[in-house]
Amino acid sequence: MKEFFVSLLGKPDGIILFQLIEATQYTIYLSLIAFIGGGILGGAITLLRIMPSKPAKRFAISYIWLFQSTPLLMLLFLTGLGAPALFGVTVNPWIAAIFSLTMYSSAYMADVWRGAIESVPQGQWEGSRAIGLGFFVTLRKVILPQALRVALAPTVGFMVQIIKGTSLAYIIGFHDLMAIGKRWANAPIEGSEPYIIFPLMALIYFCLCYPLSLWSRWLEKRLGSVSKKPA
Repeated sequence: MKEFFVSLLGKPDGIILFQLIEATQYTIYLSLIAFIGGGILGGAITLLRIMPSKPAKRFAISYIWLFQSTPLLMLLFLTGLGAPALFGVTVNPWIAAIFSLTMYSSAYMADVWRGAIESVPQGQWEGSRAIGLGFFVTLRKVILPQALRVALAPTVGFMVQIIKGTSLAYIIGFHDLMAIGKRWANAPIEGSEPYIIFPLMALIYFCLCYPLSLWSRWLEKRLGSVSKKPA
């Protein structure tokens, strides 16, 4: 594959483009892991947030407040650079990046999903209790099917924020698109000037994010029109 790019564009252009595209796979892997991990953890935090238990609610609110108030860059510094220096341990950049992005994603997705659940009229809860349904049965059979329509579009849209957030992981040594791009931009090689490299990187990020933005808008319109149809 590398030879194909070199034969097509020559050196160093072919090598640069090949390495940027190759590095993009790690940006995608990190984004997917953070999205899935953040979704699982965010779902648990959402559940604690809406439970009748006051201690559970307080914990969930504190968790969301903590990780929404802490910049992602600071989380990466603390996990990738702070922890190794403080405790004298080696933290793999993959582990540090996954942990930071998962915590960051879970807090925001928990807030999105909590809002979607609270958008369901309170009468749905009251009606379910009136016919003898418990909290978890009501949540699973009555509330979540309605909340899913509200939450789906912003959840897909948040994936864009995760992809853009991965661009900060290079500061802890994570080798993704941003790290390789900056390395080439700083190299004293003709054809790797910043005004060439950074537009290429921006184009790659655009190709990753724009389809997700379009999908999110389509879902929002589609699910919005379905919810407005008369019963």
